Amino acid sequence: MKKKVVSIVGPTAVGKTALGIAAAKKFRGEIISGDSTQVYKGMDIGTAKVTPEETEGIPHHMIDIIKPEQPFSVADFQEHVKYHIEAIHERGNLPIIVGGSGLYIQSVLFDYHFSDQRRDEKLTKKLFQQIEAEGPDSLYERLKQVDPEQAKKVHPNNHRRLVRALEVYELTGLTMSEYQKEQQPESPYDPYIIGLDMDRAILYERINRRVDNMIEAGLMEEVKFLIANGYKNCQSMHAIGYKEIAAYLDNRLSQAEAVNAIKQNSRKYAKRQLTWFRNKLDVNWYQLTEKEAAQQMKLILNDLAGFLES
Repeated sequence: MKKKVVSIVGPTAVGKTALGIAAAKKFRGEIISGDSTQVYKGMDIGTAKVTPEETEGIPHHMIDIIKPEQPFSVADFQEHVKYHIEAIHERGNLPIIVGGSGLYIQSVLFDYHFSDQRRDEKLTKKLFQQIEAEGPDSLYERLKQVDPEQAKKVHPNNHRRLVRALEVYELTGLTMSEYQKEQQPESPYDPYIIGLDMDRAILYERINRRVDNMIEAGLMEEVKFLIANGYKNCQSMHAIGYKEIAAYLDNRLSQAEAVNAIKQNSRKYAKRQLTWFRNKLDVNWYQLTEKEAAQQMKLILNDLAGFLES
């Protein structure tokens, strides 16, 4: 019998955290963060980490496990989460992956096979230095030449994935696309994926409100602290919310422009998240409305109970 794993996915600010905690309380679960940025210590407000009060005593994993300057790949995420899934089952509890980082969650649920080629630190540093000096365009053009299929999946500003794709090619002579074609379509687990969505106008209003709340909660001070501690040029600081505030602190944007940029980039990210989950995973979708949240939560938990009893 395959082990059951639940995942709650969807765009930013849609309400995944609240549902995850409700499900964990009802079904004796433990939550695994499915967010690629919540692993970093000190990056709390901008990544919308759950607060100790919000956890309601439910164990949370994959939060605050590394420093902002440490590299952390999809393969690293997969390895850590697979460990937690096994450990949670050994405790007789239900693993619930909650987050919006699509590739990261997919890598776990479908046992994505990554290149066995370990990173070459000198090559990695060289490629990142080239981006720093020239911008990402020249490297992105090279990726389009050697692996056009992968280039369509990687945004030029996603420096980490851009560098990794080129690094694999330089070290092995094989493209990332060739590795991906070898992936197994069947999950090693018995997964149940819950997808949350809502009317776009309402979702965007929630995103804008969340950004305003982040500013009020001290996002400016959080970014100042990270920069003061030498993390300004780390890959982690390219995350939405951090790069825009850093631009404001560098006098490249006004405060109002920075806040608006965070809102705009967050809305664009939400759209990309929905596209990913709709195209890549077999998701059980639920359309949420703020007025009927309680009834919808009950419906989702009833459906989840049916899956767990099967």
